[in-house]
Amino acid sequence: MISVAAELAGMHPQTLRIYEQKGLITPARTPKNTRLYSEEDIERLRYIQRLTTKLGMNLAGVERVIELERQIDSLHYRIASLGEEMDRVTRHLHQEVEAVHKSYRRELIPLPKTVIIVHSKKKR
Repeated sequence: MISVAAELAGMHPQTLRIYEQKGLITPARTPKNTRLYSEEDIERLRYIQRLTTKLGMNLAGVERVIELERQIDSLHYRIASLGEEMDRVTRHLHQEVEAVHKSYRRELIPLPKTVIIVHSKKKR
């Protein structure tokens, strides 16, 4: 509930309402519309408080920091996905190359060591 969350985060309940209006926090709601704050919500409130009190940020700055962190997380996820895709494609290409190399072996004709091959140059 908002009073418990405010106490745990060390701030006034009205501050939590302001943060919710700004979209900085989105608590879950009961069927009767009572706010329910998770541990993650409380940690986020503490983080916002550190940004505003220790770093002197205003709420617009906090919003921007949180948005940039979300974008960074999204990019990390995308990089990981691309890395997995690259690994999959690389494995597939190695299999294809191996298959081609195996097909060459069937086409090679071993020559006796006594055979001498002479290349002639053709005139055009």
